[in-house]
Amino acid sequence: MTCASLLDWLPSHWHYLVYIVLMMIGLYAVLAKGNLVKKVIGLNILQTAVFLFYLSIGHIDGATVPVKWHDDAVYENPIPHVLMLTAIVVGVSVTAVALALIVRIKETYGTVEEIEVLDIDERETAEQEGDAPA
Repeated sequence: MTCASLLDWLPSHWHYLVYIVLMMIGLYAVLAKGNLVKKVIGLNILQTAVFLFYLSIGHIDGATVPVKWHDDAVYENPIPHVLMLTAIVVGVSVTAVALALIVRIKETYGTVEEIEVLDIDERETAEQEGDAPA
């Protein structure tokens, strides 16, 4: 793709760049952050970007909702919207379970930092096996 063709493409498809930026922000938070709450927030950002992307590619310019039936009308397919509605419900449920697990981790380990939880767990495992470091 040449620079001129990119400049012609960009004004009508700028929303795809927004989705890509949101996906990268969410992916960065999931992979790079050590705080478990920040990871869940990053997962929600990534999830929202996917929802928006999927709904935007399912949109047809000039189409109408399939409520009134006309012979000459172009109708937009409701299936992508229904699928994303279902995905939103699943996403909220996953977020609720993840946050509940984070609360339990905080009660058990006293922290929500992933590396600290792993260190505490490693120390407890070593003590149970009798290999406690001096």
